Amino acid sequence: MNASSFRVAAPPGQGYPTALTIAGSDCSGGAGIQADLKTFEAFGVFGQSVVTAVVAENTVGVQGVLPVSSAFVVTQIDSCLDDIGARAVKTGMLVDGPTVRAVADALERHKVSDLVVDPVMRAKGGDPLIDPDAVRELVTRIFPLAAVVTPNVPEAEALVGRSLATEADFRDAARTIREMGPRVVVMKGGHNPFTAPDVSIDFVWDGISWTAFSAPREPSRNTHGTGCTFSAAIAANLALGAGVLDAVAAAKRYITRAVAEAPNLGRGHGPVRHAVSGR
Repeated sequence: MNASSFRVAAPPGQGYPTALTIAGSDCSGGAGIQADLKTFEAFGVFGQSVVTAVVAENTVGVQGVLPVSSAFVVTQIDSCLDDIGARAVKTGMLVDGPTVRAVADALERHKVSDLVVDPVMRAKGGDPLIDPDAVRELVTRIFPLAAVVTPNVPEAEALVGRSLATEADFRDAARTIREMGPRVVVMKGGHNPFTAPDVSIDFVWDGISWTAFSAPREPSRNTHGTGCTFSAAIAANLALGAGVLDAVAAAKRYITRAVAEAPNLGRGHGPVRHAVSGR
């Protein structure tokens, strides 16, 4: 069994599935567009990438960030979507306000519908990856275009302006974030303070009903790029024609196995294994 075993099968007659990631480049290969492209390929989806910033980082931290101009970010988006196209798009690190606005304009112009937004704010080690102006623009410009937004606990706390300590807090935050525009909010459980330490539960709110996705929590330091990988897996399954809940379920199974089979690289938060195999 390989990673494609976690995917939702594409409907017949729709051609080869394609997806696009708009995010930063992680030179160490564990997060950002590198993680996204590995994940797309694992699910049998042809991946394309738009680089918003070149990031010097590894498992112990971020050593430097070199933003790409917002104009050239748009040129990359147009190059991909005017030719090959993408059934699903995900965004990750969007750096600054001008970049967020330029990306939002391009997504609107290309009429992107299956958009997954990973509201990247900090690296695993805590280094900031987006400025405050960009966070405001992300909420006002990108969230209303999103099919799915996937905040972890620190990101959700930053978005709603309060701490999240209980399941009721989680649910209230999801409602608040959905009111910002996305169709579905996936509250990731990796930092969840109120569940058992050996369980990871993601809560999904679509404005009508709640769905919880539970999996064993691996006692692992190898969590670099988990947010990127999870959101990319959702996008890949949307590209394959899955509904949102099926896409989230497939992504949850995939990231759980990817952490469990991590190659244990580096001196800090190591990367996951994107080419996971079943037992």
